[in-house]
Amino acid sequence: MTIPVSTETLDLAAKFPGIVTPDEREGYSGWIVKADELAAFAASLRDDLGYDFLSSVTGVDYLPEKKLEVVYHVYKTTGGPGLVFKVQLPRKKPEVPSLTPVYPGADFQEREAWDLLGIKFTGHPDLRRILMWEGFEGHPLRKDWKEPFYEEDIKPYSSRWPEGKHSYAEDRNPFNDNVQFPKQFDPEKWVPEGDAALYGALAEYRTTDEDGLDTDHIVVNMGPQHPSTHGVFRAVITLDGEDIVSMKPVMGYLHRNHEKIGERNTYLHNMPYTDRLDYFCSMTNNHGYALAVEKLTGIEVPERTEYIRVIMDELTRIQNHFILIGMLLNDLGAYFTPALYAFEERELILDIFEAVAGSRMMCNYFRFGGVARDVTPEILEKVSALAFDRLPRKADEFDRLLTENEILVSRCKGVGRLSSEDAIKYSMSGPSLRASGVPYDIRKADPYSIYDRFDFDVAVRYNGDTYDRYLIRLDEIRQSLRILQQAIRQIPEGPIQTGKSTYLTKTPAGESYGRIEAPKGELGYYLVSNGTGNPWRYHVRAPSFINITALESMVVGGKIADFVIVFGGIDVVLGEMDR
Repeated sequence: MTIPVSTETLDLAAKFPGIVTPDEREGYSGWIVKADELAAFAASLRDDLGYDFLSSVTGVDYLPEKKLEVVYHVYKTTGGPGLVFKVQLPRKKPEVPSLTPVYPGADFQEREAWDLLGIKFTGHPDLRRILMWEGFEGHPLRKDWKEPFYEEDIKPYSSRWPEGKHSYAEDRNPFNDNVQFPKQFDPEKWVPEGDAALYGALAEYRTTDEDGLDTDHIVVNMGPQHPSTHGVFRAVITLDGEDIVSMKPVMGYLHRNHEKIGERNTYLHNMPYTDRLDYFCSMTNNHGYALAVEKLTGIEVPERTEYIRVIMDELTRIQNHFILIGMLLNDLGAYFTPALYAFEERELILDIFEAVAGSRMMCNYFRFGGVARDVTPEILEKVSALAFDRLPRKADEFDRLLTENEILVSRCKGVGRLSSEDAIKYSMSGPSLRASGVPYDIRKADPYSIYDRFDFDVAVRYNGDTYDRYLIRLDEIRQSLRILQQAIRQIPEGPIQTGKSTYLTKTPAGESYGRIEAPKGELGYYLVSNGTGNPWRYHVRAPSFINITALESMVVGGKIADFVIVFGGIDVVLGEMDR
């Protein structure tokens, strides 16, 4: 199944003669653009055709064809299906113009493609490694890159199956370490040149105040061990007194090359790996990946299963937003009382997840064309009690206790402002985009599953500050409860799995992109199949990673004390950010 392309784009080859050609490979869609014309083409898409939202930038290594490809997915914030365009490059010297002047949201995504695939984006303002450390050798998502413990290209490895005569890779290395240093590299003498580049990117600042006092700016590192960075995240901040004048985020401390593992795994192997991305929201992680595989293979989903998936998605959204509110109050100094109130509601929802999936956090519940097991009448009764009684009361209780709280209002109103124009240009998605006045929700704008059957409103706020990013979560909890109540009333009887095998020992060659409105924003999976049972390319469009692109513009000009609440209000999980 190919990615839908809106009808008005079908004349792109005529609009850009000699520059754009249709991608006519079997199982593929979209357009192939000449590299040297890419920036002008993208600017025309944005300005003339209204594709103002760059969602995803993906690098692909087609080793047998000796080429690399960069795949772009763009959408209109007014709604509708997306458009896919690509640039093909030689593997020996892959260079393509950076799209950051057109779509600033490409910043971190281009750095990722450079880091993991070695694709150089000319004109990028700060092209450094982003997930690997600066001394890392090679680009690990290239198909000819091998790690020291390399065994085979795809699983199941012959040492595991069917004979099961495995050995521990660590035993083959006297240091018990899967590290390969560059030639003539001595880790004891290494000077981290990456930090020099990082601090250089912050620029040197000196200021003179109105009294003529010449002052230096200072650099402060927040994290990676800071308790309010919500994981191993580091922010390098340049300060003029208490005012932030520059900031660069540093991530990758939790990176384990999720996508390289995903390309070694079979399709089904990857389902429990998705749980470990946003580990607060494993159900929605499952859904996005299942959707991408179902698009690739054309597998249909039974009616009852679609309702079950929506119920699990909206329960996930509710518990995520409760936790966001609780932890934001923690960042403000409330010290765990609101957080524990929030966790109480999460635990009740996790009871539901445990009943259907067998686990509370890493649910591994979705299957291609279905779910692992049905929901019983008793489970539906528990969901109903939460959706119709307890959770609406708790949402009102949080609202009553917190929304007019003097400290919350004074600390959050007007702090970390992000205009609607900036939110779009930095590829912000999810609640943070809608809190900036952009009513874009994939469930309405480009519906998937059965969301077009439900009556609900897209929650939107217009000030773009931390206070609105708090309020939007309460709004969305209430809208999710509306969807839940309708789904519980309407869920039909029937099968929960199609007759087709979930194991997918063989798939059609081609590509697919499955995206959902996850609690933190657009979660997308881009897959390339070479016709086997293992993905040739498996890429995750992680909202926690891309939403951070706007962080610098949100905090510059503010106070150092406000950094943690601005960051907390975006809502990130480092397992998803670093992958």
